[in-house]
Amino acid sequence: MSNKNKNKNGIVYSTNPDFNYTAETDDTETPPATKQTLYVRREVRNGKPVVVIKDFVGKAEDLKQLEKLLKNHCGVGGTSKDGDILIQGDFKDKVKLFLEKQGYKTKG
Repeated sequence: MSNKNKNKNGIVYSTNPDFNYTAETDDTETPPATKQTLYVRREVRNGKPVVVIKDFVGKAEDLKQLEKLLKNHCGVGGTSKDGDILIQGDFKDKVKLFLEKQGYKTKG
């Protein structure tokens, strides 16, 4: 697929000669940390412990920045996938304390 059609979300053809495609943009503002509640869970994936942080609301850049801060704080690897942050290892308590210091409310 060419680069000009990558973000058209399934629009293939329109019979309307006046049709103009408008792309949906991610303009959601990230609410302040004090207004967000994040769920922190410990899971086992592929036999290894992982801390999963769910329900972050905001821009993808802010999610990536929070992921980077958490990885640096814990000294481990991780990723953000589908709006969740995955931190490698069993650092649930450390992650919860860090998020609470940042102003987030945590559950789990």
